Amino acid sequence: MRNTKKIRHILFHVVAVVLGFIMIYPLLWMVMSSFKPSNEIFANAGSLFPKEFFPSNYSTGWKGFGGIRFSVFFKNSFTISLLSTAGSVFSSACIAYGLSRLRFKGRKIWFVFMLLTMMLPFQIIMIPQYIIFNRAGWIGTILPLVVPSYFGGGFFIFLIMQFIYGIPKDLDEAAKIDGCSFYGIFARVIMPLIVPALITSAIFAFMWKWDDFLASLLYLNNPSNYTVSLALKMFSDPSAQSDWGAMFAMATLSILPIMLIFIFCQKYLVEGISTEGLKG
Repeated sequence: MRNTKKIRHILFHVVAVVLGFIMIYPLLWMVMSSFKPSNEIFANAGSLFPKEFFPSNYSTGWKGFGGIRFSVFFKNSFTISLLSTAGSVFSSACIAYGLSRLRFKGRKIWFVFMLLTMMLPFQIIMIPQYIIFNRAGWIGTILPLVVPSYFGGGFFIFLIMQFIYGIPKDLDEAAKIDGCSFYGIFARVIMPLIVPALITSAIFAFMWKWDDFLASLLYLNNPSNYTVSLALKMFSDPSAQSDWGAMFAMATLSILPIMLIFIFCQKYLVEGISTEGLKG
């Protein structure tokens, strides 16, 4: 029995390592390709390691294009992602608090409408949104990428509502006795108790906005306002020679913020998702 369990234990870890390597191989290939000359990347695509390291791809990529350094694109992405994340998390928390604690006419209907927004792909609403933002004169600015986030997100509202449902209403009553208003209860009682849900929502909101390409392509028409995801596409030129080495180098740098966020906030992410699944 001991030998059988030991063999199963070894096989489990071997299979896990092999599957993990298969999943992470595309990422490793991109990172190692960032150290290859552009003419070697696809000519030697089957080899993970470069024949000789070519680190100048990073300096070339950092110079950007059109006289705009890549640091400008990182600044734009950080500005849009941070503003959008802050607005999305705060507005979603307010809406979730109202839907879970207030009893008003039509609450269930609004809750259903909120869930329906989670089922609509961006491709369905992008034309009406573009018409609205174009009439407002926002095309070419970051406003179409930031302002909608301040009206909540269906996924985040639902996530935070599950946390609030798990908070005893006796705490609300006790706060009322102490003189807290409806807004005071939200700020002093609810908010400190839903921190895991807020952090989880912030992580997802930042990641989704950082990786967003289609919305940036629609609304940004000035290269000085381009985000990282949009700027990476500029390294690929179908009509001329593409600088794949510089593109892979900047793509490697672009995933660093997401990796750092995941590494340092993994505890809150796991706690938020697991707790959301236990409450309701």
